[in-house]
Amino acid sequence: MSKTIDSGSAGPTSPSAKNPLAKASTLNRTVFFGSATVIVAVALWAIISPSSADLAISAAVGWISGGFGWYYFLAATIFVVFVVFIAVSRFGRVKLGPEQSKPQFSMFTWASMLFAAGIGIDLMFFSVSEPVSQYLAPPTGDGESVAAARQAVVWTLFHYGITGWAMYALMGMALAYFAYRHNLPLSIRSALYPIFGKRVWGKLGDTVDIAAVLGTIFGIATSLGIGVVQLNYGLSFLLDIPENVGVQIALIAVAVIMATVSVVSGVEKGIRRLSELNVVLAIALMLFILFSGNTLFLLNGIVMNIGDYVANFTDMTMNTFAFDQPTEWLNSWTLFFWAWWIAWAPFVGLFLARISRGRTIRQFVACVLIIPFLFILIWISIFGNSALDIAMNGGAAGTAFGEVAMNQPERAFYSMLDQYPGVPFSASVATFTGLLFYVTSADSGALVMSNFTSRLRSNADDGAKWLRIFWAAATGLLTLGMLIVGGVTTLQNATIIMGLPFSFVMFFIMYGLYKALRIEGRKLDSLRGTLPGSLSERTTPSDRNSQRTWRQRLARSMSYPGKRQTERFIDDVCRPALSDVAEELREQGAEVKYTEGVLESCGLTHLDLAVSMGDEDDFAYKLWPGEFETPSFATRTQRSEDKYYRVEVYLAEGTQGYDITGYSKEQVIGDILDQHERHLHFLHLGRESQSTSGADDDPEASLEH
Repeated sequence: MSKTIDSGSAGPTSPSAKNPLAKASTLNRTVFFGSATVIVAVALWAIISPSSADLAISAAVGWISGGFGWYYFLAATIFVVFVVFIAVSRFGRVKLGPEQSKPQFSMFTWASMLFAAGIGIDLMFFSVSEPVSQYLAPPTGDGESVAAARQAVVWTLFHYGITGWAMYALMGMALAYFAYRHNLPLSIRSALYPIFGKRVWGKLGDTVDIAAVLGTIFGIATSLGIGVVQLNYGLSFLLDIPENVGVQIALIAVAVIMATVSVVSGVEKGIRRLSELNVVLAIALMLFILFSGNTLFLLNGIVMNIGDYVANFTDMTMNTFAFDQPTEWLNSWTLFFWAWWIAWAPFVGLFLARISRGRTIRQFVACVLIIPFLFILIWISIFGNSALDIAMNGGAAGTAFGEVAMNQPERAFYSMLDQYPGVPFSASVATFTGLLFYVTSADSGALVMSNFTSRLRSNADDGAKWLRIFWAAATGLLTLGMLIVGGVTTLQNATIIMGLPFSFVMFFIMYGLYKALRIEGRKLDSLRGTLPGSLSERTTPSDRNSQRTWRQRLARSMSYPGKRQTERFIDDVCRPALSDVAEELREQGAEVKYTEGVLESCGLTHLDLAVSMGDEDDFAYKLWPGEFETPSFATRTQRSEDKYYRVEVYLAEGTQGYDITGYSKEQVIGDILDQHERHLHFLHLGRESQSTSGADDDPEASLEH
């Protein structure tokens, strides 16, 4: 027996797979130098020889759009269906972390961070330019018609809708599940563990992480390129600063510096505060347009856009325009957006995982799909319909505005603000908001890429500060190179290219997550196969089937024991029960480890029993005391102290949610045996599943271990 001092208060976590990368936080040289070399080389190539870079990128985009356009549509549809299926199934109850884990951030802070990381200044860019472009030049039908205007906003909502956020949700829940539920590294390779087993810790995993870094940085560079040209025009609009490459280089440098300061301060300080300020300013700008414009028309437009989006979603999702494909339109819009979302998926997914520990899969998916999209829906409807109102009813000024929005999209947002009162103030707020969107995308991306290229000691750690600074600077360099080649169009084309290879990785991630969740399903099946009653019941079989009288049971349920009483219970009942079971298991030939530790949070002893199951999932049974506020409904005779204590049962996946305080020694032993039998049945179901599928060496079994 060993005894230690444990400062933790949230309870034990017993990983089902050891973290092979968690010895110390160090640089992953293969991933870092492999990805950094490619990115710096491409950036320098674009800066030194922009014409050859432009030819190569254009040729690659033509090949992809001609041969893989249908694939992007199909892949996007499958991602949506899978994510919704997992959320509504019984797997939706699974927590992204141990059972006792709680969310780190409030709902508003969490929603602000996931929104600001997932969508940035590009929303300001496209919320005005795309509806006007779709109105003037729709993919089918006549432009400049009422029908085209009605569909224009719906196309924009479609490109920013739940299809893209489903890709983020897939990556986020997969990374969080394997990191916090199974204590694997917070990296892309972890999600492939159920498929490839230990090979993910070698060259295969390095290749996957390099692909994730490359896709991420090109996706972020696209947003930053859009931000640079729009902010450049914003400064020209406000201060007569010229629009040229020199100013754009200065803007990139300023953004890199701000992103560096933010990302070095970490998630809890810099990124969190900027995200909250970002959302507040965006809401203020949106309300200004709503109430200073044609309010009644805009409110009607919101309702109509919601109905049109819901009614047309299925048709738009699978519409490849097979009989008469508008190839240029697809490359500029749907194919670009789907590739862009895929390129951003590893970045946003890892960031969402980083801030979502303790939430259930169902809650995570619902919030990721709904909360940001509700904001996006209202934003695009207000700004898009306002822009369409100007283009349709503004006479000559409206015609000129439409031409600017379509042919010079970086000017569209400011050109629309110019139609409203107080434009110097509103344009200043828009510029500052755009800069914050720009910085929050850059700092979040630098943080995530530093994690991708590190071997982190734990999932709560981040990459080294110098590494975050490097990736902020590398993103700025790549953005500059792509702008020199051909501006925003080149960035869009590069995103289409880089999104394709990572889309294949996403299918492997999807399959790996499903295989791992099947294990969770077997755990539920094993419970039904060995224990009577429902998972939701707070008592255990030993308690329900004991021979105590109803008065004894009632007395126990009404008891709120103090510290001394709980300490005596641990010494007189729990320790002898676990010791006797451990000794008997050893006599039966089992390999048993029994340890104790003292919690600094409450000063009480926790007891841990672990039984080795060879190559399969070990059995873990832990009794951990916790301190709680005595409830107000307790009677005076029950309220001997302001605090009371529970001794809860923990298994590998975390707390089981019931208290054994007041059990006899035989009842504690009975509970251990009940859980042990449940675990054996769970292992039996796993072997039975593998034998049915004919798998002799299934990495799924390794994940169980």
